[in-house]
Amino acid sequence: MGENRQGLWVIGLVVLFLGTAACANLSSRPSTPDPLVPDPSVSEAGSTVVTGAEQTERYFHLLSGKRVAFAGNHTSVIHGVHMVDTLIGAGKNLVKVFSPEHGFRGTAAAGELVESGIDQRSGLPVVSLYGRNRRPTPEQLADVDVVVFDIQDVGVRFYTYISTMTFIMQAAARENIPVIILDRPNPLGHYVDGPMLQAEHASFVGLHPVPVVHGMTVGEYAMMANGEGWLGPRLVCDLTVIPVANYTHNTRYELPVPPSPNLPNMTSVYLYPSLCFFEGTDVSLGRGTPKPFQIFGHPELDKQVFPYRFIPEGLPAAPNPPQLGNVCQGWDLSTIPGEILMEKDRINLSYLLEAFRNFPDKPNFFNSYFENLSGTSLLRHQILAGLSEEQIRASWQEELRSFRKLRSNYLLYPDFE
Repeated sequence: MGENRQGLWVIGLVVLFLGTAACANLSSRPSTPDPLVPDPSVSEAGSTVVTGAEQTERYFHLLSGKRVAFAGNHTSVIHGVHMVDTLIGAGKNLVKVFSPEHGFRGTAAAGELVESGIDQRSGLPVVSLYGRNRRPTPEQLADVDVVVFDIQDVGVRFYTYISTMTFIMQAAARENIPVIILDRPNPLGHYVDGPMLQAEHASFVGLHPVPVVHGMTVGEYAMMANGEGWLGPRLVCDLTVIPVANYTHNTRYELPVPPSPNLPNMTSVYLYPSLCFFEGTDVSLGRGTPKPFQIFGHPELDKQVFPYRFIPEGLPAAPNPPQLGNVCQGWDLSTIPGEILMEKDRINLSYLLEAFRNFPDKPNFFNSYFENLSGTSLLRHQILAGLSEEQIRASWQEELRSFRKLRSNYLLYPDFE
């Protein structure tokens, strides 16, 4: 997770549609076309979800005769085959790969800078967008005619794949290069919750004024970033979104591939929006153990209240985790039945509040990263003031209502209400 800051929000641009026109700079907002819809020929009630990447008939022709850059990682798989192999096997002219946090093969630890290089399996040059630069440079796009983006996201503001997607769109718009998003389901797409990001706390772990759980697929999010002018002054990228078939925001979707090294299963994905706040504190959330984002604890928490004991160690996914080598007392949430976690439609603040109440050194509970994650300075103050979870949640509701109204303009799939 990075902390680069970016100037935000400019005046209006365009809602997007399936198409192949080049990216352009616009000075006015054109009329809004009809919203995107999945292809009805592959959408039948009760049918299996079909990702955008799997619907090759809807985008292969857009790549013919083009020099293609592929933005992806280890989650970019269809039918057990990596998209790079699929594109090369179909005769597409794949010239390079852009990779996000954790690297192209998804093995780098959180926050670990990744160098560019050559992918040993495909022989393609890999340009890291979590290393020397966070967005493609003009030189890196000079031999590219189109960018294809296919990465499985988890639907949380501080998960950095959507920041990488935004920066790719921004760079492509500046160089008049179209972008194709191969959409995938959002495993947390069935709710919207959490504090809204304030502009003064924008960073690579939160670029835009959205809540912690935004309830959008990457395709929908890309449309919002473009349509709301979040790419920069008068910039809009011509975006083609290949929608998911047989998907709604009520669809429960289990990820076929772990999206990053410390989200190894669906339990960790479901708990991630609630537990990631601990990254902004002195409390361990299980990095360096077999249960990252499924447990939390600290050496100074009372073992009578927090009876679960664990010791973070240096592991490939977390070589230097918080509380390394220390005996932590905490809670094990991995035992909560999956069907219960799946049904949750709100962030659970009780873990954070209970840890704070029992923490003996309250002035040193938080660190400077907390505002990056929460997106606001208010949450820290509310916790310090002793507000209840209900009182804190009540403070989010007006902004959440406004966001959900805005969000409705960019939805490609039936909503959860």
